[in-house]
Amino acid sequence: MKKVKLKDIAEINPRKSEIDKDTVDEVSFVAMADVSEDGFISEHETRSLSEVYSGYTYFKKDDVLLAKITPCFENGKAAIADNIPNEIGFGSSEFHVLRTNGKVLPKYLFYALWNEPFREHGSKKMTGSAGQKRVPTNFLKNYEIPLPSLSEQKAIVAKLDRAQRLIDIDKEMLAKYDELIQSVFLDMFGDPVTNSKGWEVKKLGDLTTKVGSGSTPRGGSKVYQDHGNIFIRSQNVLMNKLDLEDVAYISDEIHEGMKNTWVQENDVLLNITGASIGRVCVYNKSEAANVNQHVCILRPIQEEIMPYYLSHLISSKNYQDRILGQQTGGTRQAFNMTQIKNFDIPLPPVELQTQFNEMLTKLKDEIQSIKLNSKKSEELFSSLVQGAFGNDL
Repeated sequence: MKKVKLKDIAEINPRKSEIDKDTVDEVSFVAMADVSEDGFISEHETRSLSEVYSGYTYFKKDDVLLAKITPCFENGKAAIADNIPNEIGFGSSEFHVLRTNGKVLPKYLFYALWNEPFREHGSKKMTGSAGQKRVPTNFLKNYEIPLPSLSEQKAIVAKLDRAQRLIDIDKEMLAKYDELIQSVFLDMFGDPVTNSKGWEVKKLGDLTTKVGSGSTPRGGSKVYQDHGNIFIRSQNVLMNKLDLEDVAYISDEIHEGMKNTWVQENDVLLNITGASIGRVCVYNKSEAANVNQHVCILRPIQEEIMPYYLSHLISSKNYQDRILGQQTGGTRQAFNMTQIKNFDIPLPPVELQTQFNEMLTKLKDEIQSIKLNSKKSEELFSSLVQGAFGNDL
């Protein structure tokens, strides 16, 4: 099948000078945060044209929006502007905009760009300094995709839509389980900020045998290995979930030299800096592991406080708002050890905490089954993408 360059089937970053300012008063506005990594626009607002004409990116309904800056590009922020109420829109200056010319369906073009092989290829072509790297316009213009007939494009889009819907269903089910767990937590223990059930309150430092952050080994990422001792970074600590898919490893020698950063099974891990500050989970593995300086180890005294109770307490919305300072309008950029030790922790009976843990254990198999289904759905989607857009993306 013939391949075509994007510049031959789409206008890349159309000029806003084509807007007739005399006939347009209001436009839709889409910030980078409004574009989901799941491939859709989750939020938008209406603004006056004069407010956004300078400094923002112009697009129209049914254009494809593609994040061009790291890490948004690599994370898959892209969408079709098909659910905005206004014909004309503006958004973040960090979007590339692609407008089809009739030879390609917008959804087909979107799928050609919204997949892991394309992102891997595009990330290698990024230019700029660290933290400010962007996908260049010329890369997009000259990028080639297969161009079947419009009827074939419709068939491909239909298959990919069905596969993506399976993934979405699994994500929705997992979200409902999260909501259920949060609801059960509040029913059993009450709001941990207002302490609505009147539990005894202690400082976190009095309920732990260790509160301490880790460190990065000398040499940084250069000493990471493909196997060895687990080295946990902030990206591995999600909310109530330990994600080891992108984990680094260090040698036995380095591990032995960093004993103060050793993690034990049932330690609670808390991200203490940056954009992921406040994320928390339980280390539920028996393997040796270390943490870096962006992660704090909380080692609970389990005769008084159970790890999963502590993790879900810290992750609860009101408690997150409290410790991140959002209730007073500020946002913390980092926690120090003194602040963490001074967290107020309502302390229900251990027997009740154990009941909560037993409930989590019962749900674990159901949740794991959904995750396995989701993985299969993602593999199906990847296979269909590969079949539609070729081996040399």
